Amino acid sequence: MSPTRIATLRNGQAVPLEVVPVVDVATFQAAMLAAVREGERVASLFGMRLPSGAVRLYAVLADDTHHALAALAADVRATYPSLTPSCPQVHLFEREVFEQEGAFPEGHPWLKPVRAHDFPRKGEGKSALRHPFFAMNGEGVHEVAVGPVHAGVIEPGHFRFQCQGETVHHLEVHLGYQHRGVEEALIGGPHKRTMIQMETVAGDTTIGHGTAHCLAMEALAGVEAPPRARALRAVALELERLANHVGDMGALANDVGYLPTASYCGRLRGDFLNMTALVCGSRLGRGLARPGGVAFDVDDTMVTALLDRLARAERDVREAVDLFFGSDSVHARLEGTCPLTAQACVELGIVGVAARACGLPRDVRMDHPTGGLRRAPVPVATWPSGDVFARAMVRRLEIERSAAFVREQLGALPPGPVRTTCPPPRPGHLAVALAEGWRGEVAHVAITDSAGCFARYKVVDASFHNWTGLAMTLRGQQISDFPLGNKSFNLSYCGFDL
Repeated sequence: MSPTRIATLRNGQAVPLEVVPVVDVATFQAAMLAAVREGERVASLFGMRLPSGAVRLYAVLADDTHHALAALAADVRATYPSLTPSCPQVHLFEREVFEQEGAFPEGHPWLKPVRAHDFPRKGEGKSALRHPFFAMNGEGVHEVAVGPVHAGVIEPGHFRFQCQGETVHHLEVHLGYQHRGVEEALIGGPHKRTMIQMETVAGDTTIGHGTAHCLAMEALAGVEAPPRARALRAVALELERLANHVGDMGALANDVGYLPTASYCGRLRGDFLNMTALVCGSRLGRGLARPGGVAFDVDDTMVTALLDRLARAERDVREAVDLFFGSDSVHARLEGTCPLTAQACVELGIVGVAARACGLPRDVRMDHPTGGLRRAPVPVATWPSGDVFARAMVRRLEIERSAAFVREQLGALPPGPVRTTCPPPRPGHLAVALAEGWRGEVAHVAITDSAGCFARYKVVDASFHNWTGLAMTLRGQQISDFPLGNKSFNLSYCGFDL
């Protein structure tokens, strides 16, 4: 595609809407296919209803190699050719556009609603669109349905397994039980509730989504947070990663019956959460990140306390994790379990820990750095085997590197203010903001109208990309391995359901 027909931008940058080219759908799809063939990813794809009745598709492509993003658009009416058969990583995006805007992607292989359970809705007529679960027939084939209500205290999600004996041939993941209408609620904003809504997209990724929203708001306003604020955000993001990774290590240990590490990590996760609470009063980091900077500063006494707590927690985590990886029985249970191939990872656009556990060095902190990460990037941790062991090992490596990063940042915090005035968003702009949440890439795209209000705000959590990856890892596996494989991804239900 000609460079003159695509808008290029960096992470945390806004461009006038007229810069984003609106091309015909054939050109739009050809450009996306060409970009994906060259190694780029589809970070976001969504629709926006126009006054004319058409649906404008916006795509954001991520060129990780050259640290660049690209945006383009196309108008479609009632139908358009599905890109999914040629580009599987857009399969959920096209289903979502169909569900939200009604634009029908002809040729989509599995066009079920993403979140709505009553589709087609009452009054919309019988469109012959029935959405049964995928089913298999044959001798010894049986179906296992799990959820949406689970025995443990977890979020709701339905899992439909097609099995032959104990072997899983297909897993279909059906979510949407706690759809809250977050994106719809943002239209017309930003308003007083917007930041709070961003922090609750996925509660365990408060800093990740909060940071991405702040970047989008600052891009729309044409300002940048002060260096000290950017450093504190980066510290908070790594503390969030440390807490969740340590918790996941304990959960994996629990699932394989290795209780020493499970017990230690349960307590140690709280230590990292309490470090965040020391800064802002919230263990999840709510109230910390704000457009223009952060709402809380740290003084020398607090820095000393944080460094002391970090040193003790880091030492204890290392001992607990070394115990875990030093056990032959743990290795036997993790190695070769629920593997994901690197090829499937690329085709499905998998991000975060799951991608890095397939050997792909995908990490927003390195590929699309902002703020202090430009000067002090966190080294990317990868492992090649793609199985549960690899996902555990990536977490282990990231725990070490995140702790070192936090120690380094706290030891050399830039002086100065922690917040600057963030003016209202500029009208008629499109902003893209990415953050590397602890699960993986968090992508926010904001479009403002002529009054500077949100005409569309699109949120993509890492879980949106990765639930399909989890389903693929179960093929050919024992159904009893599902809890362990599921835990190794530890995806968000509410972050998907939005």
